[in-house]
Amino acid sequence: MLWILLVLAVLGLLGYVLGRSRAISSAGGDARILHSLPTYYGTNVTLLTVMPALLVLGVWLIIQPIVIDQYVQTQIPEPFVYSVGSFDLLMTEVSRLADGIDTAVERGALTEAEAAALDPATDVRAQLAEAGVALGADVQPEVLVAAQQLRAVSSAAWVWMLMVVGTLAVAGLAYAAMRTHKDQRARNSVERAVLGLLMAASTIAILTTVGIVLSMLWDTRNFFQLYPWQDFFFGLEWRPSFEGGSELGLIPLLWGTMYISFIALLVAVPIGLFAAIYMAEYATIRVRSIAKPLIEVLAGIPTIVYGLFALITVGPMLRDYFAQPLGLGDSSSSVMTAGIVMGIMLIPFVSSLSDDIINAVPQSLRDGSYGLGATQSETVKQVILPAALPGIVGAVLLAASRAIGETMIVVLGAGAAARLDLNPFEAMTTVTVKIVGQLTGDTDFSSPEALVAFALGLTLFVITLGLNIVALAVVRKYREQYD
Repeated sequence: MLWILLVLAVLGLLGYVLGRSRAISSAGGDARILHSLPTYYGTNVTLLTVMPALLVLGVWLIIQPIVIDQYVQTQIPEPFVYSVGSFDLLMTEVSRLADGIDTAVERGALTEAEAAALDPATDVRAQLAEAGVALGADVQPEVLVAAQQLRAVSSAAWVWMLMVVGTLAVAGLAYAAMRTHKDQRARNSVERAVLGLLMAASTIAILTTVGIVLSMLWDTRNFFQLYPWQDFFFGLEWRPSFEGGSELGLIPLLWGTMYISFIALLVAVPIGLFAAIYMAEYATIRVRSIAKPLIEVLAGIPTIVYGLFALITVGPMLRDYFAQPLGLGDSSSSVMTAGIVMGIMLIPFVSSLSDDIINAVPQSLRDGSYGLGATQSETVKQVILPAALPGIVGAVLLAASRAIGETMIVVLGAGAAARLDLNPFEAMTTVTVKIVGQLTGDTDFSSPEALVAFALGLTLFVITLGLNIVALAVVRKYREQYD
């Protein structure tokens, strides 16, 4: 794949040089009479050489595996598929064997002819093991035949892809170079192409979001076909069991998520907002230049380090000095542990964003307030904070979303117990931790115990979306507008 991109890059560079030189040549060597700058002519040829080929290459890479898998599936006898259980499981085995044969060929243990002539009657597993390729089970004849078909069709598809992409690039280069002339509006063409790229980038971002939502909706629908939605949304017990009889109530997980996030925001929002106000309005330039980078260091610490900090330091300290003396528990894993550490992690999210937003408030507003006789604190409370409110709410929302989605700190700091309890020194867990737990290991994606992870993910998405809508409504109602 890398060398395909290199070839396209070389053709693009060749097109740039060719387009630029042809434009200057058509003007008799006088670049002043060109419609556009010479670089636009070169860029126009480069774009027509590279972009269509890259577009076709991207679409081909997405569609090719789907088409080949469907073709190979049609070649496998249906009784054998039924004996395995499902097409997905069978195709995973076929792909693993095809990859193993490819590895053996790359290492020189097999030639292409020998790989294509592997006999199902022989011990293929032992042959591949000699080449350093380990297979988990003996190779069945139907799987070997399917793997060889998969390799053959994939190889042919790659050849066709190279031919199509190469032909398209060369044709684009020739067409663009032939059209290059001093009167050509090359700048307009390049700007339209750049506009198209920008629109494509925006479209990809939107379609990605839509794709994520649709994928969760599909698997959530499968889950609710196997498990009653009333028991999921209103159930008070979370006891999954892959042997059947699971109780998959959402409320204990939702309670843990909201409880831990609430404590984290109680820590992060006041500290972060006050730090931002101090740095933006009261601190000297020297203090600000030292304090702000030090606070932002917190944002660069991996969450696993925060989790270890919660497990080794904060949890035992809260247990020894607060929980046990007050008779509230004797576990170092608790809601309070995870909430405090998560709040520390979120401080730079609130402080840095709020600091930038407060600094963006026009100086004329401060000067006007001081001119009317207001003190500095009155100016901060009645002028600057209302003007910066939309941005501050956005920073708090970002911190809230981060808290809801955090997993590692909860695993190490709050435990894995799904329960409904008001005691902040008891262990609890969150939705994200259970999503990871349900999808870890050899899970059967046709079981409600695995599919419930998608229902949990979709629930979190809806909650986050609701928070954003409420915040937007609050901002629109209460913000001060200055023109």
